[in-house]
Amino acid sequence: MAAPATNVSPIVDWVIDVDTHITEPPDLFSSRLPAKWKDLAPKIQMNDRGYEEWVVGNMSPITPVGHTATAGWKNPFPDAPSTFAECPTASHDAHARLDYMDSLAIWAMALYPNVGGFGSQVFLGLEDPALMLACVQAYNDFLTDWASPAPERFIPIAALPFWDVEASVKEIERCAAKGHKGILFTGEPQSHGMPVLANPHWNPLWEAAQAHDMPVSFHIGAGNFTGEAYWTEERIEHYGPGGVNGMFTTGLFLDNAKQIVDILFSGVLARYPKLKVISVESGVGFIPFLLESCDYTFDYGRVREQRPEMTLKPSEYFERQVYACYFFEEYAPASLMNRIPVDNILFETDYPHPVCLYGNVREKIDAGLGEAKPDTRRKLLFDNAARIYDVGAPNRAPSLG
Repeated sequence: MAAPATNVSPIVDWVIDVDTHITEPPDLFSSRLPAKWKDLAPKIQMNDRGYEEWVVGNMSPITPVGHTATAGWKNPFPDAPSTFAECPTASHDAHARLDYMDSLAIWAMALYPNVGGFGSQVFLGLEDPALMLACVQAYNDFLTDWASPAPERFIPIAALPFWDVEASVKEIERCAAKGHKGILFTGEPQSHGMPVLANPHWNPLWEAAQAHDMPVSFHIGAGNFTGEAYWTEERIEHYGPGGVNGMFTTGLFLDNAKQIVDILFSGVLARYPKLKVISVESGVGFIPFLLESCDYTFDYGRVREQRPEMTLKPSEYFERQVYACYFFEEYAPASLMNRIPVDNILFETDYPHPVCLYGNVREKIDAGLGEAKPDTRRKLLFDNAARIYDVGAPNRAPSLG
């Protein structure tokens, strides 16, 4: 469904982009891990198709390096840069990223990984818990260093060794002291053989996140991200690679919708009333249906009688503690803000990934928000993110370069 037409002139206002990624340099781990792990560290190698790709332990080689940085690439996905050197400079260089941000009047960007997966799950392939933890810490230290040219404009999101709750709590505390603003955690731990979100096993992690006021991100693809059910030879033949990618990507969005439902019924939000959870890259158009469905099933299932600690309805927990992000959507921000708490919606671009906004960032913003009330526009584009990530006010007026 198309967004309502608008004749409103584009507005130049500062934006906070709550989901971007860094294309990690080849020496990230080899330069930071102790010498004893040099041969076991995640590394880049050339595959038989001429693409550089990361190899992490016994995991099958993960996405080629260039597939994490297709913004502006000359050919449509799944074609991509074949080497790190061909990736756009702004995908991996902080100074170039700042120039790119200035060109779009983006004041701040949240920073997420690629190599370790969108919930650190790839590190499970290393099998050695000490090495797995060391890799998480190496990535988090890299992130701090990468953000150092402009710590007021970058929002580091700490990875966790989620397979070890005690180590995760220590890493939260360590990263909070280093300036990290959020926590990356899988919204689907059961897909990695771990307890479900509602299990008290995770209580120390929630407690630490709440104590340090660090939002917990459920980024798409942090569960089962193999795509094996989609990327089959039969599907590629009959749907084409673009069609398969569309199915896979949309499926990931909807997986996160299920994770929102999970956290709403888990009781976690009731136990930790100041905990914040963010569904990253999954969109917002489904939120009205999701909340209506959750409230309806909450009532007819008599959940409150079974779970007396859940004193609020799911939609009320969402409004109090859960956030969602949009990027390409036009209809939802233009038409559904009366059905979604406007204080709970954040804007992102997913730069520089294959589905990211690139070359059309401001056009997409204005297509969705061109007729929005000024205070709604400010909340979605800046104020909500500034509040939850403690981003200070810009020190200059925005401009588009």
